[in-house]
Amino acid sequence: MIELRGIGKSFKVAKRSAGLTQALKALFVREHTVVEALHDITFQVKEGEIVGYIGPNGAGKSTTIKVMSGILVPDQGFCSIMGYTPWKQRTAYVHHIGVVFGQRSQLWWDVPVIDSFELLRDIYRIPAAAYKANCELLAETLDLRDLLHVPVRQLSLGQRMRCEIAASLLHGPRILFLDEPTIGLDAVSKIAVRQFIKTINKEKGVTVILTTHDMSDIEALADRILMIGGGTLLYDGTLGELRGKFGTQRTVTVDYRAHAQPLDVPEASLLSWSPERAVFSVDTENASIADVIARLSRQVELIDVAIETKPVEQLIVELYKEHDV
Repeated sequence: MIELRGIGKSFKVAKRSAGLTQALKALFVREHTVVEALHDITFQVKEGEIVGYIGPNGAGKSTTIKVMSGILVPDQGFCSIMGYTPWKQRTAYVHHIGVVFGQRSQLWWDVPVIDSFELLRDIYRIPAAAYKANCELLAETLDLRDLLHVPVRQLSLGQRMRCEIAASLLHGPRILFLDEPTIGLDAVSKIAVRQFIKTINKEKGVTVILTTHDMSDIEALADRILMIGGGTLLYDGTLGELRGKFGTQRTVTVDYRAHAQPLDVPEASLLSWSPERAVFSVDTENASIADVIARLSRQVELIDVAIETKPVEQLIVELYKEHDV
């Protein structure tokens, strides 16, 4: 459904030193540096996938989304989405995509939300019956009924974001590009947005490309992760594969009836010990968690066992370090 091959994009950035003299000099002689935002970006996305597109600030995530949505024209490379070249066939292409930028709005600030929806209906030339059905469905699933007649400027950030997502889906797109859709949202709003994304993906088969710094979004939604750094694609795989690469360590915490001696578990490293609790580190490449627990149960009367994996954020940091990002 989506294919990018060798996409590259550079920007000229004005450069000058501080001070009045340098400011006056810049009026006559401009110095520029060239920043390579994207370098040889190549990947494919199948219909119905939810792909998390991650990377540090300035890595090229938003630039890639803008290329795929037809906003930017790359300097080089091939891009085909549903058979369209986004920047060449944009008028026809945009009828099949929805785009949400978390820090930019497509809703008109001073008018009620429903007025923005009706203007978008005219822009996309949505048939009356389809518009009514989509509007009712989105209002129901995103809990917008009490918001439709409120001016956008009076909405909270979470309410506005739900309206933004609804606006991007009014015309029934096959692909949804989400750039930081949960930025600044409270926990309740985040859960509502995530649940809705999963629903439209499952029930309508909408393909979702999601950029975010919130790894809980990735963990909750993404089937696959693409990681970009310095304009170059560094990783393409599942979260499970990432855990297999960097997340073999487990922390095992056991509570037990009082025991006077430290526990002997050769398969694990003892991190801390007390007469009633011990914490071990276990490398699952070399030892089985089940074997460790079995050995412990033969030595003490276990009350509780907790097994923790590395958080997704730590896995991502280790991936960054591997590529020196």
